[in-house]
Amino acid sequence: MTELTYQPRGLYFEDFEIGQKVVTAGRTVTEADIVTFSGLSGDFNQIHTDAAYSANYDFGQRIAHGLLVQSIATGLAVRTGVIEGTVLAFRELSAKFSLPTFIGNTVHVVIEITEKKALPRLGGGNVTMKYSVLNQDDKVVQRGDWIMLVKSKS
Repeated sequence: MTELTYQPRGLYFEDFEIGQKVVTAGRTVTEADIVTFSGLSGDFNQIHTDAAYSANYDFGQRIAHGLLVQSIATGLAVRTGVIEGTVLAFRELSAKFSLPTFIGNTVHVVIEITEKKALPRLGGGNVTMKYSVLNQDDKVVQRGDWIMLVKSKS
């Protein structure tokens, strides 16, 4: 019988190109996501968890935690395979939360490689990824930069 061994399918530091773009699949944000994230983070703010309160608040309904949407976005990036098995560390991020994300919204991510910096002593290099999280109406709900340490081929 043949033994199958895991092989990383992500790109190595040398494979990334400035200007390269990646578009992820979409994912719908659910009430279960919000409940689970509230329990995990301890953030039970009423704008996330109380439908009656939120109905009378600025947005008229519950909104997803900004950091929940950020977590979904990084998960969608991993699902593309581009960084699967080759990222050594998530080193830095900047984020602007522009619009609310509601239960039932579907988000996807557009990523553009904007910078690379070799760090041979760390076994790879930093790859800067400009990202935008867009909802089902193609409106940007979050944007910023992710800097990831990506493994070198050598």
